[in-house]
Amino acid sequence: MNIMKPDVKRIAVTGAAGNIAYSLLFRIARGDLFGKDQPVILQLLDLPEAYGAMQGVVMELQDCAFPLLKRVEVATDPYVAFRDADCAFLIGSKPRGRGMERRDLLAENAAIFRTQGKALNGVASRNVKALVVGNPANTNAAIARRFAPDLPDDAITAMIRLDHNRAVSMLAQHCAIAVNVIGNMIVWGNHSPTMFPDYRYARVGRYLIKDLINDESWYREIFIPKVAGRGTAIIEARGASSAASAANAAIDQMRDWMLGSDGRWVSMSVPSDGSYGIPHGLMFGVPVICRDGRYERVEGIQIDEFARSCINRSVRELQEEAATVDALLIAD
Repeated sequence: MNIMKPDVKRIAVTGAAGNIAYSLLFRIARGDLFGKDQPVILQLLDLPEAYGAMQGVVMELQDCAFPLLKRVEVATDPYVAFRDADCAFLIGSKPRGRGMERRDLLAENAAIFRTQGKALNGVASRNVKALVVGNPANTNAAIARRFAPDLPDDAITAMIRLDHNRAVSMLAQHCAIAVNVIGNMIVWGNHSPTMFPDYRYARVGRYLIKDLINDESWYREIFIPKVAGRGTAIIEARGASSAASAANAAIDQMRDWMLGSDGRWVSMSVPSDGSYGIPHGLMFGVPVICRDGRYERVEGIQIDEFARSCINRSVRELQEEAATVDALLIAD
């Protein structure tokens, strides 16, 4: 009997010598992204000075003897790392250093993601799905998308799943329930303190969580700030930013995007189609349902006065970042 074997998936990962990638790569090689029957090739990208560290990661991946891992390729050129990639995790970005102005941070990342957008446009699979993890993720994704005009409009998204997962976990802890029974959580906006974790539609079965909690002051004064400030709290506690949880969220978002979310609402930062009063083209966290390798925005959500004020706050922040980047790219 001739059993057809699945084609190998090529997965590009930037910032491959970093902590998030270190938490991500072994899980992908084990089958946590595409399942236990899908062979993969990992295509790693980082700066030339990180080449040795990438080779160390390759040795560890080899030493795990993962049956699904067919090969690991290492590159310092995105045109090599992205060739024929079916999906890409764009983790590497310029972090904000001590005394660095916001404009300088945006300028350095604009250069990085312009180059990577062009490389995706030039050599990746025409059906590639690229997830931007490196911060400022929404604006970095918008830059990459701008320089990848030959790819489908929905080929590049930004990660807001970490904030979604944090919100679900905090609701589960507060209500003393399991995380997997909570549905319809939404995180709107930018992956920044202006994000809006919206639990008005979140459910446990046929019950709305907001009715079970019945405490608007807790929602506005504790829950929202706690979700928005979680990244800072982790840095203060462990002296480093989120790595394992960020990698987990990246796998969650990419897996749902490529394989489907089974009818569940999930939060993704995608280019706005103008719905919910969000300016067209702005890379913005919204609720979606994923199926057949595509995402579909959830429609019909009512935006009350408080929700509108929260959404508008994130809109303004992203518009300011976009205006700064536009000026930088024009001047370049």
